[in-house]
Amino acid sequence: MSARGIMRELVGGTLRTALSLALRPASGAGMASTPQLPTAGMALTRRPASVLAALALLSGCAATVAPPPAASLQTPAAWRGAVGPLATAPAPERQWWQSFGDPALSALVETALAHNGDLRVARARVAEYRARVGVAGAAQRPAVSVNSAPTRVRQLAYNGVPYVTNVYQAEFQASYEIDVWGRLAAQTDAAAAGYHAEQANADAAALAVAASVASGYLNLRGLDAQLELTEATLKLRGQSRALAQRQFEVGYSSRLEWLQAQAEYQAAAEQVPQLKRQIFELENALSILSGGNPGAVARGAALAELNPPPVPAGLPSDLLRRRPDIARAERNLVALNASLAATRDQLLPSFKLTAVGGVQSLKLHDFLNAPTALWHFTGLVAAPLFDGGRVQAQTDAAAAQRDQAVYAYENAVRAAFAETENGLGAVRRLREQALENDARRATAAETLRIAHNRYRNGYASYLEELDAQRTLYSADVGRLQLRTRILVASVDLYRAMGGGWAP
Repeated sequence: MSARGIMRELVGGTLRTALSLALRPASGAGMASTPQLPTAGMALTRRPASVLAALALLSGCAATVAPPPAASLQTPAAWRGAVGPLATAPAPERQWWQSFGDPALSALVETALAHNGDLRVARARVAEYRARVGVAGAAQRPAVSVNSAPTRVRQLAYNGVPYVTNVYQAEFQASYEIDVWGRLAAQTDAAAAGYHAEQANADAAALAVAASVASGYLNLRGLDAQLELTEATLKLRGQSRALAQRQFEVGYSSRLEWLQAQAEYQAAAEQVPQLKRQIFELENALSILSGGNPGAVARGAALAELNPPPVPAGLPSDLLRRRPDIARAERNLVALNASLAATRDQLLPSFKLTAVGGVQSLKLHDFLNAPTALWHFTGLVAAPLFDGGRVQAQTDAAAAQRDQAVYAYENAVRAAFAETENGLGAVRRLREQALENDARRATAAETLRIAHNRYRNGYASYLEELDAQRTLYSADVGRLQLRTRILVASVDLYRAMGGGWAP
């Protein structure tokens, strides 16, 4: 299915898609055309045929527009790395982080969404672009102004005698540009599309912040679990070191075994400050991300109590509704296409109406009671005759920007497909790896049990037990890391599938 067909399927015909807007040549693209003149409330349509013919001739002055690039985006029919029956899995919820079942995680994400500095900047930009829509729309409405300028002048008469004159006046001025060719409407459309693009950008920033906070919190709980495991292992290593020392002192074992036990104890002790440093730095990062100062982060459920949520459902085309970054690329494409139309029409004539009316008197009493009314009405038709190719060059630049937006939109869609495929594949392979790790851990635990019994009964050296301890500790650390990675991979998958942020 082509990208144009995808977007039509998504919006159902009530809205034009970004790609189809960009790939549809604007009126007059590539050739001179005769725009349809507005008929509602305009006297131009009642002019003689010669006037309309002259306007049609002037419309041929519009700059030519290069043809848009052909669509090259193809949507896959299904995901390569599907995990389970997607038809029965739930779609991602808007507040997907609550599916982890940890109130502390939910509170941290909601705090970040309310106070994150980058999100505040993004929301301020949304307000700015909303105001720009008002500025662009104001150009399509009449402008009315009023001014009053009482004047007192002392000057010389023809005979050299000075005299004083008072002039009291008030003036109202109204001006209106008739948007015959739709240039002002195109500028308003471009501003509106830019506003919607900034809204989508704010949603994309919110999704990124929520995913970053959730991933950081889950990594923090993983480090907490590793620290707890390391401290418990350090306690056991201390007991083993004391046993090896006693056996060396009574001559039951060699000094080598005692030194090996000492080395294993020191290796475990070395991990404790390293893990504490990582926890300290990650807490500070999460605090800053949540809009606060560096500090501690409240904990909720333990790592073992956190379960990854079900894999969200959806077909590849669903991403075009869910992903805010795709919506942003789409709206940028719409904005640039509208800007291209407005730029192209700069060579067409503009029609402006100006009406000025006021009152004036030489005496204040007459000004307040019976002033003299003055007015004038002006109709202006202005058209450029020669600009050295400036407008055509601007049109070519706008067309190139439109083409860039087309390619950027396609790249955003392909990147979304790739991120989702990678997320699905990561969840699937990490689960398979976790199963192998469970089997490895069970084997290592049995090996340590046998090695400990052999050493205790004098059938083996302490080195065998130390080696079994190292193997089991490595399997335990790998188990915690895999569990953390599965949880983080679930967050990445929710972010890749849009996280419920449907524009």
